[in-house]
Amino acid sequence: MTKWKTAKQMERHLKGMANHHRIDILLLLAKQRGISLNSIATALDANEKTIGEHARRLYVAGLVNKKYQGNVVEHFALRPNFCPLFKNFSNKWQQ
Repeated sequence: MTKWKTAKQMERHLKGMANHHRIDILLLLAKQRGISLNSIATALDANEKTIGEHARRLYVAGLVNKKYQGNVVEHFALRPNFCPLFKNFSNKWQQ
């Protein structure tokens, strides 16, 4: 049985995606799981502080999970329920 999201949850997710940097981060995470903040900034050719803020907003919106490896590196992994959506979108976008 499919668990449907409430309107409030959907609103939070959509607001979380409402920025081109955040969409870029989600598309990158659909291709590469467990990537560090520094690697995201490098891949997107953007400032690490900017990417950090957008990654934080994605986390607050419930679109990204954080995984800590020691004290230094933060890793982000796309939540599994969004992964197929963005993989499909990413594949169509790049065609």
